[in-house]
Amino acid sequence: MPLRLQRSAAIDRALDPELTNRFRSDLERIWKAGGKLGLAVSGGPDSMALLLLAHGAIPDAIEVATVDHGLRSEAAGEAEMVADLCAELGVEHRILTVEVAEGNLQDEARKARYHALAGWMVERGLSALATGHHADDQAETVLMRMNRGSGVAGLAGIRSIGRVLDTDLPLVRPLLDWRRSELAEICQAAGVTPAADPSNQDDGFDRVRIRKALQDAEWIDAGSLAASARHMADADEALNWAADTEWQDCVERSAETLIYRPVAPYAIRLRVIARIFASFGTTPRGGSVARLMDALERGKGASLGGVVATARRGLWNFRAEEGRKS
Repeated sequence: MPLRLQRSAAIDRALDPELTNRFRSDLERIWKAGGKLGLAVSGGPDSMALLLLAHGAIPDAIEVATVDHGLRSEAAGEAEMVADLCAELGVEHRILTVEVAEGNLQDEARKARYHALAGWMVERGLSALATGHHADDQAETVLMRMNRGSGVAGLAGIRSIGRVLDTDLPLVRPLLDWRRSELAEICQAAGVTPAADPSNQDDGFDRVRIRKALQDAEWIDAGSLAASARHMADADEALNWAADTEWQDCVERSAETLIYRPVAPYAIRLRVIARIFASFGTTPRGGSVARLMDALERGKGASLGGVVATARRGLWNFRAEEGRKS
């Protein structure tokens, strides 16, 4: 047997069949389209474990891409490390090199990464993209958003099913019920040494500070926080369903004006107003929408994001400001 095939077989044998079956079950719940699944693998322990699990569960239905942001001298070598492992496993791999725009470093890197991955998906005809977000990531996200006063939608955290940034391409996260420590153990058992990104220790990032605080607070259970996020996602879905009903029953268009006769509770009214603003092509922040709604409830008018809102006899009217088209 060729050396690479021997290595691939040894890696597969090192993977506990129970873990493979667990991953397969988690993936099947959120990815039913068939075809090939693209994996975003950076070389870190989480995404490397994703690669190992996916190869064990669906070896003939995956392709891998690694994005080199060009921000660290080690990044090119890490991408080649992933390429080497994929070659050993017999998995198609692509390195995507991107340029990161100036501004918020993490946000701009995220945009560049997902735009590159979307182009790769279209080129390769992949049916969905999978990332290695896990339960500890979820817990960190929930705490960060709680610290910012987020509502139900924000506290639902990272969703298991979504869309690749600025596209309609499916995005799935099959590891949201897996702990960071479990994924590290999978890499260790397979003899795979992941890359270490120094930015994960940089206290200049909110997420890193939250992560370190979680590590020091043994009384906080990251798995339970992740479970709470799932419950909040269910609540968010229920609120969206109620907002759909409120929209159908209580919103109508008259010429260039949307007329809303509010009936539902506060949280649902907020969502309906957010949709009204979206219909005018603007998406103001939730706090601004809440303040505008409070003004309407007091019978006062207000403007926000190029939309004028007025209240009269229990009806809220929304129209584009003069000079703007809806």
